[in-house]
Amino acid sequence: MNNPFGFMEYERQDAPAFSALERIKNYNEFHTPLSENEQKTQGERCMNCGVPFCQSGMKINGMISGCPLNNLIPEWNCLVSLGAWKQAYQRLCLTNPFPEFTSRVCPALCEKACTCGANGDPVTVRANEYSIIETAYKEGFAHANSPKVRTGKKIAVIGSGPAGLAAADLLNRRGHSVTVFERSDRPGGLLMYGIPNMKLEKQIVERKLNSMSEEGVTFVTNTDAGKDISVKELKKNFDSIILACGASNPRDIKVNGREAKGVYFAVDFLKSTTKALLDNGLKEGTFISAKDKNVIVIGGGDTGNDCVGTCVRHGAKSVLQLEMMPKLPDERTDDNPWPEWPRVCKTDYGQEEAAAVYGSDPRVYQTTVKEFLKDGSGKLCGAVLVKLERDENGRMAPVEGSEYEVQAELVLIAAGFLGSENYVTQAFGVETDARSNVAATGQRDTAPMFRTSTPRAICTSDSRLSSAR
Repeated sequence: MNNPFGFMEYERQDAPAFSALERIKNYNEFHTPLSENEQKTQGERCMNCGVPFCQSGMKINGMISGCPLNNLIPEWNCLVSLGAWKQAYQRLCLTNPFPEFTSRVCPALCEKACTCGANGDPVTVRANEYSIIETAYKEGFAHANSPKVRTGKKIAVIGSGPAGLAAADLLNRRGHSVTVFERSDRPGGLLMYGIPNMKLEKQIVERKLNSMSEEGVTFVTNTDAGKDISVKELKKNFDSIILACGASNPRDIKVNGREAKGVYFAVDFLKSTTKALLDNGLKEGTFISAKDKNVIVIGGGDTGNDCVGTCVRHGAKSVLQLEMMPKLPDERTDDNPWPEWPRVCKTDYGQEEAAAVYGSDPRVYQTTVKEFLKDGSGKLCGAVLVKLERDENGRMAPVEGSEYEVQAELVLIAAGFLGSENYVTQAFGVETDARSNVAATGQRDTAPMFRTSTPRAICTSDSRLSSAR
């Protein structure tokens, strides 16, 4: 390391964020990156410890600890501290094709497993990664690099989300001719329409897509495989097909009144906002709006938090976020030691913003919806909520007599996802497992890809495993 005592000499310094009340005025990213010298100092905090759990990506007690990509974190931390940005970029890209995305939206499992974090503050790994990739673009290191030799093989990738882009990038670099099919009007999948602009500005996605196009990847939008283009045609024109259609089948809430007008799936809501933002600057009437409405968000994960932050920016009258499970402890418990993933309560940006606007954390724990209420015209006007407690089998069950009504004109269901949508798997004739994920043989062709039950059709880990994340 450049300074073996850096972790003792320097404190952790994060990129400052705009205040909650300031950043909700727009849909832009809201952190100010550190200066080059400040980031180099943060790189010096890396201990180069003997066992770098930060890059292990292994399961401990059923949870992933460290980077699932096995990024060479201590190596490029050292290079950051030296200001060797090109070499740091080269080491980073050995394991990660999209650091411009992960440095913005990854939950930073690396930092939770950092040895510095065992008795203090972990290294700013994600911010270091951000500095590496943004410096690479600024200095021209991250320019398009087309393969010098083509194999003559043609590959179709179905879906342009993170897994589809990763597969396309890897196969293109190996010299195959890759065509990516996307059913939406813009490529990027979850990156484009699932993640709000304030977490990942869309010009960042477009920057990478343009680079991939320069390198020879072809993107075909507004084309739904299995509908707009037949599987027979795909098999005729391509040597192999990669299914990267993701776990895009949302988990529903099956209660009375579900058909009320004003109940939406979270991703449909988020997509409508981002699409309108890109198409027309959020012209009124072109997206699902939370303005002046009492909103209920069902689900406490990242998608639920994104809905909260988006509703605040819309100008919602109130936001209530329901979580079925009890509130997690604020600090690690004795049965959750480092370097396990910390099972602690996290307050994310959306919840911070809701608290600043409405005066309190929007989350209500151990609560779910028992019934949706609607008016005479079928519009949502409220919901009956019920408290939950663990039963003798350890499952969360309704508490008799705990029901109460709340007003609501908009409900967003962010209860997670099942596997791929049925029409896709049926069109390609691939088998699915009990959880409706694409079943794989377990024979790994090229990380992260697996064979399906159908010849010449391969699924990525995104379509096979996303619903289990």
